Amino acid sequence: MIYREKDSIKIPALGFGTWQLKGSECSEMVKTALDIGYRHVDTAQIYENEEHVGTGLEESGVKRDDIFLTTKVWIDQFKPTDLKSSVETSLKKLKTDHVDMLLLHWPNDDVPLEDTLEALTAVQKDGKARLIGVSNFPVKNMKCAIEKCGAPISNNQVEYHPFIDQSPVINYARAHDMLVTAYSPIARGNVMGNDTLKDIASTHNKSAVQISLRWLLQQDGILAIPKSSSKDHAESNFDIFDFELSKSEMQKIFDLSKEDGRLINPDFAPEWDNAKAA
Repeated sequence: MIYREKDSIKIPALGFGTWQLKGSECSEMVKTALDIGYRHVDTAQIYENEEHVGTGLEESGVKRDDIFLTTKVWIDQFKPTDLKSSVETSLKKLKTDHVDMLLLHWPNDDVPLEDTLEALTAVQKDGKARLIGVSNFPVKNMKCAIEKCGAPISNNQVEYHPFIDQSPVINYARAHDMLVTAYSPIARGNVMGNDTLKDIASTHNKSAVQISLRWLLQQDGILAIPKSSSKDHAESNFDIFDFELSKSEMQKIFDLSKEDGRLINPDFAPEWDNAKAA
């Protein structure tokens, strides 16, 4: 395993994402992932599966202290009193007294960010979250959180895969001692059809998916949370620690990014950074 460190807390750089997993399937896949060797599990209030993630964690037999657990607060819970009560509900569903990372899921301009971050920081101070952070924040919002509000933001979770250039967010994060977590790290499976990735994969006797994940983890301060609903895929995603990409291979993958590479762009999304103009 490759680890990142923040505030003396070691974080497995490869995590298990649970988006779209529900019910017993979710619980079983969390147990399966932990049996494979994953020790970082990601969920969110809006996924409506925290209870099932909690069951999987509890039934896995793995000590809670050995698992890095992340959840995310949905945008309708950003008012301070709502945020605090929603976190209590999340913790009950997850069957734990704390999460290791608590993120704001998207920006929400309808609630002053300083108020939301004050509540988020209070939750951290109460011991209910070891680290706090954000998700889907472009640089403008990151600057507001850190430079204006002075919040101890540790992480920004964003869409990141070979077809999208997230250099503005990543460069700002690195300059401010933040980590970046890549969600949709295999571009919803689109990496499997890319000739460049397949060519590199053949050199290492790996798949295009494994090459994409390895590319992410060879970048300073980057984590990745691929989701899988099958044991075979979860095992394959985890099998990326026995090889290394060369500098030229890394650059070939960086060169795959394109203007229209973003896949996740709901109508409430913020104005994204333009990597070309940055």
